[in-house]
Amino acid sequence: MDTQSIGEVWDRVTGTQPAPPGWLVLATGAAALLTVLFRPLWRFGRNAVTIAHEGGHGLVARLTGRRLAGIRLHSDTSGLTLSYGHPTGPGMVLTAAAGYTTPALLGLGGAALLGGGRITLLLWLAIALLLALLVRIRNAFGLFSVLLACAAFLLVSWYGSTEVQAAFAYLGSWFLLFGGVRPVVELQHQRRRGQAGDSDADQLARITGIPGLAWVTLFLVTALACLALGANWLLGY
Repeated sequence: MDTQSIGEVWDRVTGTQPAPPGWLVLATGAAALLTVLFRPLWRFGRNAVTIAHEGGHGLVARLTGRRLAGIRLHSDTSGLTLSYGHPTGPGMVLTAAAGYTTPALLGLGGAALLGGGRITLLLWLAIALLLALLVRIRNAFGLFSVLLACAAFLLVSWYGSTEVQAAFAYLGSWFLLFGGVRPVVELQHQRRRGQAGDSDADQLARITGIPGLAWVTLFLVTALACLALGANWLLGY
């Protein structure tokens, strides 16, 4: 690749794109909401939320100085991130709290980029994050899931038309914003039935002494705030 072509790619990635028509923004939002609410679609789409969830654990573990041993993603949409370090303290608290907050925060970040017309940049940042996650995956299903997601973003960003790129980017951002809420609600339902004794919220309760319900509430407030602000940006208000 010569210098000119490198410059063209850089300009393509960092440049701005025109805002998509309003009907596309609304249609992708409706499609994302349907995917989150309709159980058969959610069972498939939840894998994307799990990738973000476990990626959040892994990223914050690294940022707080913990040693990240690996990440596993399972076909039942569950996941596991293993890190080593002090079993208590700020690093462990932040790492445990990152999972349920990361999907909505990523959706908010996507909305901010789209609000600024950075559609292609969003797609390439997603590729970079997925590649960084890929090297930490430690099971076959996880490798397949992350590679599939990375390939989808790469194909759309390189070969997709402006309209296709916009639709894909908006759909992904809407989905993370809506999809950041449902797992928190599901978590509390499981806790009520005594089926989530080792959840992130209950681990945080044991570490900090703050009740698990308070952590669930924090997760939910964060997700709803991201949804409200992100929707505002995506709709252009």
